Amino acid sequence: MANHKSALKRIRSNEAKRLRNRYQHKSTRNAIKKLREMTDKKEAEKFFPAVISMVDKLAKKNIIHDNKAANVKSKLAKHVAAL
Repeated sequence: MANHKSALKRIRSNEAKRLRNRYQHKSTRNAIKKLREMTDKKEAEKFFPAVISMVDKLAKKNIIHDNKAANVKSKLAKHVAAL
C-alpha cells in the first residue's frame, strides 16, 4: 500500500487514465471493424476520416505505436479504395 498522499493520488489518476485509454482503444477497434465490413464505397469514404482521426489520437497519446497507426491507416485506405 502507498505511504504518501501523492502516491495515492497517482494510483487514482493512473486507474482513471487506464479506463479512458481502454475505452478509446476499444471504440477505435470497433470503428475499424465497422469500416472493414462496409461494402458501400460512399458510406465508407464518409466514415474513413473519422476512423483515421481516432487512430491518430491513439498514436498521439501513445496508446498504440506510431508505426501500428500508420499500418492500420494504410490498410484501411487500400480497403476503401478497392471498394
